[in-house]
Amino acid sequence: MNFIKSLLVILFSFLFSMTSFSQVKSEDDNLSLNSGTIDNQFEFVIRKSNNYQNYKVVNKSWLYTLKAHTLDTLKAVHKDLNETRSVVKQQAQEISDLQSNLSNTKMDLDQTNIEKNSMALFGMQMSKTNYNVLMWSIIGALLALLLFFIYKFKNSNAITTEARRNLAEIEEEFDEHRRTALEREQKVRRQLQDEINKQKKG
Repeated sequence: MNFIKSLLVILFSFLFSMTSFSQVKSEDDNLSLNSGTIDNQFEFVIRKSNNYQNYKVVNKSWLYTLKAHTLDTLKAVHKDLNETRSVVKQQAQEISDLQSNLSNTKMDLDQTNIEKNSMALFGMQMSKTNYNVLMWSIIGALLALLLFFIYKFKNSNAITTEARRNLAEIEEEFDEHRRTALEREQKVRRQLQDEINKQKKG
């Protein structure tokens, strides 16, 4: 029984080490100095380099190749960074332009709302409420003036009628007085003529 257990343990250990070895082997097969990421290329150099005490002995050509790849990667990163900065700057300018346009649009909208809610009178902008109050005040004032003039006209008409009636009465009295005065004058003339005639006879 112990033998079987030992055999099983050895078998499992062997299988486990084989799978681990195959994984390491497949990982090593995936590593390359001329392809993959910079991290994979560094890993390739570290794993494939020889050991000497606590040091790694690295092939010079690998270092130069790794350096060239690293510089190329840095150039690409810098290029991407510059392009990104350019895009960010362009987008910032577009955002600024859009904000300016939005501000102008808001101002135009506010002006349109003010004009919509107001009326122009004698070149001045007035709110519709104030405009209505002013118009109704003017209409009320004109109506009051009309009523005042109608009252004055009726009053003047009554006064004129009264004055005409008084004038007619005065003219009638004047005619009566003139007729009376004329009769008196004629009477006095007759008396005077009679006296003149008496004196001529006498």
